[in-house]
Amino acid sequence: GGTACVVTGQPFDTAKVKMQTFPTMYKGLVDCFVKTYKQVGFRGFYKGTTPALVANIAENSVLFMCYGFCQQIVRRIVGVDRKTKLSDLQNAAAGSFASAFATLVLCPTELVKCRLQAMHEMQLSGKIIQGHNTVWSVVKGVIQKDGPLGFYRGLSSTLLREVPGYFFFFGGYELSRTFFASGRSKDELGPIPLLLSGGFGGSCLWIAVYPVDCVKSRIQVLSMAGKQAGFMGTFVTVVRTEGVLALYSGLTPTMIRAFVANGALFLAYEYSRKLMMKQIDSY
Repeated sequence: GGTACVVTGQPFDTAKVKMQTFPTMYKGLVDCFVKTYKQVGFRGFYKGTTPALVANIAENSVLFMCYGFCQQIVRRIVGVDRKTKLSDLQNAAAGSFASAFATLVLCPTELVKCRLQAMHEMQLSGKIIQGHNTVWSVVKGVIQKDGPLGFYRGLSSTLLREVPGYFFFFGGYELSRTFFASGRSKDELGPIPLLLSGGFGGSCLWIAVYPVDCVKSRIQVLSMAGKQAGFMGTFVTVVRTEGVLALYSGLTPTMIRAFVANGALFLAYEYSRKLMMKQIDSY
């Protein structure tokens, strides 16, 4: 599921990070795509793909594993049987709990990804003299400058994004599946309803938490150039100096990516899960 998400959405994610971190450099999504292609070439859209793959595979593996555990916790809290189907709201709460665990594996890999994606802009703006162009060079730079804890720059903002965001993510997904199922079992849904449900869930997540993600990207990228303020400090600085709309820079590529990538994520997740369950049942 994580792999499908990255393959379909990486170019839009790259544009999102660039526009979030350096909003004055780009007039919009098309301008960002054109300038990136002219300056770096097509490979520029896939900068940070390796850590993005690691991040998404690790995050979604932990997320969906913990989602199952958290569903059982929610069942205990509400006092129902282990096999009882949860409501859409209860599933949303379980997803929100699960995201807190996924954040711990996501934050370090996403920091490396964001830095690689915005490296060219950091050099153009004069914030750094020479950039690191490989995953290993970024990892080495973080360790040398900040030590292992440096990988957790932006952890609080990542948590602030993930916990409420995944409430809307799983809530939107389950609500949409309920709509398409219309009385049938959700497990009987075909690929198109699953794609649309995943896309709707992803859109709900990003609409709800986009300003938080913008602050997180700035903290993770700009901390390359020296000490960077925390979440509240960065948030206040952006609003004071650039206005509230700066917190929504890069929203267009994010919403396109959210629908396409999360549709692919849930489609791959549901079908791979069914395939694995069949294999287990055959034994």
